[in-house]
Amino acid sequence: MAPAAPPIVVVDAVTKRFGKGPQATIALDHVSAEIRPGQITGLVGPDGAGKTTLLRLIAGLLKPNEGKITVLGQDSVTAVTTVQHDIGYMPQRFGLYEDLTVAENLDLYADMHELDGTVRQERFASLLAFTALTPFVERLAGKLSGGMKQKLGLACALLSRPKLLLLDEPSAGVDPASRRELWRIVRTMAGEGVAVIWSTAYLDEAERCDSFLLFANGRLLASGSPTDFSRRVDGRTFLITVPPGHKHRVQRRAAADPAIADAIIQGERIRIVLNDGATLPDAAVLGGTGLPQPVRPRFEDAFVSLLHGRTAPRSSPAVPEESTSTAVTDGAAIEAHDLTRDFGAFRAVDNVTFTVAPGEVFGLLGPNGAGKSTTFRMLCGLLEPSAGSARVAGVDLGTARAAARERIGYMSQRFSLYGELSVRDNLDFFSGVYGLSSTRRRQRIDWALESFELGPVARQTSGSLPLGFKQRLALSCALLHEPRVLFLDEPTSGVDPLMRREFWARIGALAEQRVTVLVTSHFMDEAEYCDRLAIVYGGRMIAMGSPDDLKRRFVSDTLPDPTLEDAFVALIETQGTKAAP
Repeated sequence: MAPAAPPIVVVDAVTKRFGKGPQATIALDHVSAEIRPGQITGLVGPDGAGKTTLLRLIAGLLKPNEGKITVLGQDSVTAVTTVQHDIGYMPQRFGLYEDLTVAENLDLYADMHELDGTVRQERFASLLAFTALTPFVERLAGKLSGGMKQKLGLACALLSRPKLLLLDEPSAGVDPASRRELWRIVRTMAGEGVAVIWSTAYLDEAERCDSFLLFANGRLLASGSPTDFSRRVDGRTFLITVPPGHKHRVQRRAAADPAIADAIIQGERIRIVLNDGATLPDAAVLGGTGLPQPVRPRFEDAFVSLLHGRTAPRSSPAVPEESTSTAVTDGAAIEAHDLTRDFGAFRAVDNVTFTVAPGEVFGLLGPNGAGKSTTFRMLCGLLEPSAGSARVAGVDLGTARAAARERIGYMSQRFSLYGELSVRDNLDFFSGVYGLSSTRRRQRIDWALESFELGPVARQTSGSLPLGFKQRLALSCALLHEPRVLFLDEPTSGVDPLMRREFWARIGALAEQRVTVLVTSHFMDEAEYCDRLAIVYGGRMIAMGSPDDLKRRFVSDTLPDPTLEDAFVALIETQGTKAAP
């Protein structure tokens, strides 16, 4: 057996602090690890775990306070220029120039790497073909879809033919089809001997890596093979079938059971992970039907189980009962009829029709640039349709848009509150925007601070909050006026899995109070929480049904138990085949 290749990166007892004295924040705490060539190593952990800090230290962009990092045999501090020559780095935020074209961005990076004309053109041609960006060389980077932006960022990072590729959440906000394409590209690079470090908030991606490093609060909790890690919960993972319409209630009941480490919705079933040594509760006690079915453990099961054991268990967050005036009792809560939107000669949305029932959680999914965000904005009253009509909460958006907005709660993809204002000031401002009286305003602000556990940070500026608290604040502001319909535009983008569970527990409680929810998402695991899904591609609706309905369409001998991601990608690929000449 050939000896293992020597590590390309050695992290030796590294500590990194930000700030000084007792108020300093410890981002990494005596971390040691090795990265080997030809492998994809996943950096996994909740928000603020230290993943980005480690990548920046390896890239020589930060200096450790203690310990040492060796990259390709060189010290990352004393030989930083030499080290950076062999590193390709793709930061978390889109680091290219949006007002330059694809070709101009590549030229700029080639200048930075001092590539001569011949080498430059050879690598341009190779990378453009590799990333399928050749037809878009004259398009402004800012006009690319999310997946295409990520592929351009990857192409720029690969221009120098690096031996080490650092990717900080490269697939955040990217649809599943584009994510698979990114993985294909990166897996090819690893096959050519490049060492890849891939930071991710998607736990299914961690399962695809060759090895992983799991962080929490700056400490390395676990490392090794994802398959070996998943075996930690062998015999502790089950699926429970639930009666129609009861999945949110059963999920919250299971999550609160002391025997259960994790409970998530998968279509019309609940996936549970038992605590180590716990006895499986009776399905009927939880509200399920039939016998629990054992299932193969996943990386995510072991991840949540491990973190659950290191933190105090929390009951599912409660959302107090809303007044009966918030519930839509008759007719459809959302109606779209032949909804169309043109931008000049480009048709972004083409005759989209669907209805959403009161209390339904309805998911609008599609690849980047498919038209789902445009559809979403028209239904919120933020964009006027070119043709067709829409009604929300019983109000025609074409004739009474202002009245409709009074019945709508909206949480945007990007944190849209005022970062300079405190948490309480933001709540006060938005309650005023919604026209709440002084007495009602105080009641609703107190409700938000208590229900979303924002009291301890009420005086902090919202811009200084961790991402999970920002999400809580944004949702509480959207609910201050007790809307009948709640619009959520990729609400958990960039949020770690534990925070996503808390968020969806709140959404499930709202749905049981007959609040209607329309959500867009690229996370297929949270799309499972929806009652129905609509898949949009090329501005048209190509499929609709429950998550289980969509998965059943693609059951085959080779794929007996397709995931929702499998179904999504297959639907998109089928449309691409139809469109091909």
